[in-house]
Amino acid sequence: MIRLKTSGDSLTLAVRVQPRAARSGWRGVLDGALKIALAAPPVDGAANEELIRFLAKEFGIPRQAVTIISGQTSRQKVVALQGISEETVRARLAVSALPAR
Repeated sequence: MIRLKTSGDSLTLAVRVQPRAARSGWRGVLDGALKIALAAPPVDGAANEELIRFLAKEFGIPRQAVTIISGQTSRQKVVALQGISEETVRARLAVSALPAR
């Protein structure tokens, strides 16, 4: 199960990224973190920008509402999403083609 934490109008979640994938997409859940493949290399912040773009698109929120709180240079990251509820995030993940782990 994905670890989500709500604080005010912000929701944080743990993410594990896999840069340099053929295309960006959900890859499942690994140790409570949402695993996401990114079609960008981990160079000059390209993978972080792709992560922000991907999450904003998938959750239907503006890019400015997605912030990487920790793990800027790591595969393990903590991301904050503004203006979206935990129920909405869980529903979106349930509807997506998220592989079971």
